[in-house]
Amino acid sequence: MTTHVLILCTHNSARSILAESMLNHLAKRMGQDVCAHSAGSAPSGRVNPIALDVLRDAGVDTSNLRSKSWDEFAGSEAPPVSIVITVCDSAAAEVCPVFIGPAARPPLKIHWGYPDPSNTLGDDGAKRSAFEVTRQAIAAQMQRLLTLPLASMSRAELAAALVEIGR
Repeated sequence: MTTHVLILCTHNSARSILAESMLNHLAKRMGQDVCAHSAGSAPSGRVNPIALDVLRDAGVDTSNLRSKSWDEFAGSEAPPVSIVITVCDSAAAEVCPVFIGPAARPPLKIHWGYPDPSNTLGDDGAKRSAFEVTRQAIAAQMQRLLTLPLASMSRAELAAALVEIGR
């Protein structure tokens, strides 16, 4: 059974897009039945072009990426999301979206914050470097998530493992 993971950030243009892409890319490479989605509480309507560049440079398919609203994941037609990961940076006083999800099947919720590479000052090289560092940090956590025996873990075991990955 596929494990669906929803990754949220406010604008769904950089960090959540990087996380969705890396989780799907790594799951496919590792033969894991995991499907990542991303969304925002106030989507920008566009994916940051530097995010797309660093993903493509890492060999990740970006053809289906788009900035979208979390409303797509709240209805009865939405995939059965098991895990919701917020990726905003609470250290920078960003307001992270709070996804309730369907009452019949509430997902586990976890926060793995990353600084927003879109806010990096400097030239294109500095910005690109910030996106690549963020992509690599996200990839490391997603790889750890994919090593978990998701199908056989209890909800409490999974919640504890997700907290540990986020440390």
